[in-house]
Amino acid sequence: METAALSVRRLTKSFGRKQALHHVSFDCQPGHIVGLIGANGAGKTTIMKAILSLIKAKGDITINGQVSTFRHHAALADVGALIEYPGIYPYLSGRNQMKLFATPTADKNQRIQTIIQELHMAPYIDRRVKGYSLGMRQKMGIALALVNNPSLVILDEPMNGLDPQATKELRELIQKKQASGTTFLISSHILSELQKLAEDLIVIDHGRVVQQTTMRELLARNQHFLSLTTDQDLRAAGILAENGYLVTAHAPVRVQLRSTDTVAAVLKILTTYGVSIEDVQHEDGDFEQSVLDLIRE
Repeated sequence: METAALSVRRLTKSFGRKQALHHVSFDCQPGHIVGLIGANGAGKTTIMKAILSLIKAKGDITINGQVSTFRHHAALADVGALIEYPGIYPYLSGRNQMKLFATPTADKNQRIQTIIQELHMAPYIDRRVKGYSLGMRQKMGIALALVNNPSLVILDEPMNGLDPQATKELRELIQKKQASGTTFLISSHILSELQKLAEDLIVIDHGRVVQQTTMRELLARNQHFLSLTTDQDLRAAGILAENGYLVTAHAPVRVQLRSTDTVAAVLKILTTYGVSIEDVQHEDGDFEQSVLDLIRE
């Protein structure tokens, strides 16, 4: 079996009397984009800080097969990260900021130039960071996380402050890096963006892992609905309810479909009762609702 890019076991953390993490365990497989999701205060940032040895926690953390602890974390040399707000020097230019953080190898300047181009930072990269907008600073933090081509990248709310175009460009860059083998652990409250990126999901609630699953499996849990416009909507809703269907709305008629229900059966019942069907549409529950349902369960 392939060695996990990141393995977390029994991670526990308390702040005074408040226990923030309760025996958190999960794996990130190499080359996968993993979404870490949960409500504010669920423990996402605490988990990321513990992995990066920014805070001390109990438990076992292994990065690419190498044990990493609060005091011995050589494995973090191959990890890039952006946690909360970018740690940047306001009086340095963006380019000099990157020179300071970039590993001093023969291709250092080329790596810096490549990430500048990939994040479309050229128009302002030689200006002092103190004059950057929120979105520019966010891009700077992402650039610093990626400039050394790490095998594992941990991003906490990477879309913060980015406009729609910059968000799209970042999504495409993450997918490009993934295609070359980079593993990502991404926390984001923008679930619509995470849906476009993540293959695997770790759902956190009150410091506990509710479930580790895949995006495909979670979306398969979605509820399916049939929306019907008829010449007698209220009567149609009553007929379907009497025949055992779960009617969730009356005008237009909205029916929740179970795995055993078919569209043909629904239509047949209505036509048998003389109801004329004017329009039929399928609707699926969304990703956000699936996550909320999972946490509620």
